[in-house]
Amino acid sequence: MKEIWDVAVIGGGPAGMMSAGRSAELGAKVILIEKNESLGKKLLITGGGRCNVTNAEFNTRALLEKFKENGKFLFSAFSQYSSKETLDFFNSKGMPTKIENEKRAFPESNSSTSVLNVLLSYMKEGGVEILTNSPVSSVNVDTSVILANARIHGSPIKSGMTKDNNADISNQNIISSITLENGKEIFAKNFILATGGKAYPKTGSTGDGFVWLKKLGHTIIKPDSALVPLNIKDEWAKELQGLALDNIKISIIQDDKKIEAKPGKILFTHFGVSGPTILNMSRKINELMPNGDVFISLDLLPKFDFSTLNTELQKIFKKHTNKIFKNAILDLIPSGLVPIIIKKSDIGGDTFCHSITRDERIKLMHVLKDIRMQIESLLSPENAIVSSGGVELKEVDFKTMQSKLFSNLYLTGDILNINRPSGGYSLQICWTTGFVAGTNASK
Repeated sequence: MKEIWDVAVIGGGPAGMMSAGRSAELGAKVILIEKNESLGKKLLITGGGRCNVTNAEFNTRALLEKFKENGKFLFSAFSQYSSKETLDFFNSKGMPTKIENEKRAFPESNSSTSVLNVLLSYMKEGGVEILTNSPVSSVNVDTSVILANARIHGSPIKSGMTKDNNADISNQNIISSITLENGKEIFAKNFILATGGKAYPKTGSTGDGFVWLKKLGHTIIKPDSALVPLNIKDEWAKELQGLALDNIKISIIQDDKKIEAKPGKILFTHFGVSGPTILNMSRKINELMPNGDVFISLDLLPKFDFSTLNTELQKIFKKHTNKIFKNAILDLIPSGLVPIIIKKSDIGGDTFCHSITRDERIKLMHVLKDIRMQIESLLSPENAIVSSGGVELKEVDFKTMQSKLFSNLYLTGDILNINRPSGGYSLQICWTTGFVAGTNASK
């Protein structure tokens, strides 16, 4: 006699674990299927291993503004479970959290392992059955139901028919089972798809879910890199590897015109630059690259305009009149930047402050307010923090996360076509959609 689960979850990332734990908490008999050897592989590397668990903006409307045009779809789901509920959940499970710049929430341990352990315990408490090393080869449709529905609506029946080739598909259609690569078939009353997008494919996010959903008749917006670090042409930028700058202003420049500017943080790497603000600007940069050279400009001291910066430099040079430039300038910039500032300003590092001319000071001001570097390219898609694209949102009921094409299929997390910034928003989508899907799939 075949075993029939109440809920089968495909994908052991954050959305999958949350939905499995939630369904089990409500009394459902749940199985979670993961193709990797362990759960939460991508979760463990998020936020540099610290895991930016959510964004602690508790005003739901303000939070959803960050998702721009997608916010209107998300409101019903986020009104059920948002960032406050996320922090309450993890805190109640013994994981204290802390809030950092821009309301980014992290575990106090600064370790993503703490987040994973909470989710594993949550599922264990509910008795979730976990299958690892179990890639899924197909999602199977109950053709008898499709036949019945098509007859009711008067549609002719053809093998392999989908909504794209004239079948009248409604959400009365159901998924009957999934088949694993080892041949095992898993039957369930409801299925939750949490296979993620195409970012960081080495963690298992290879877009499998998009292939299955397209075959089922769902519209898939082509996946693409969304939040990606940048390769920089200028060698000096790579020499600053490991240096992080906070509270600067970053601008995108093309044809000597400022396209976009944001305050924030930048991290210099062996290939160029990264950091939250860079990642959030990468989508725009990607759009501009086909049109010509793109530069980013760093304003190291955005709190000063040129007039006040001129006054500040005069004060510093007067205060340190008998000191050399490379030491005096430390009043304004970190030591790691000093060699670059010396090179670009053409002021010798051993020049005494009282010897710096007006023209040299003015050039220095321009350097401090506009250090430019040319973007060579975005890193390859496998280095994307988040991918865009996925299931067309109009085909999902966000009150339940139910597919509008299949009544027992629920869609969560990165499989949805939701563009979002860096800063805890991606994981919050996982927690929200996972919770809502898990709640409704258990009924």
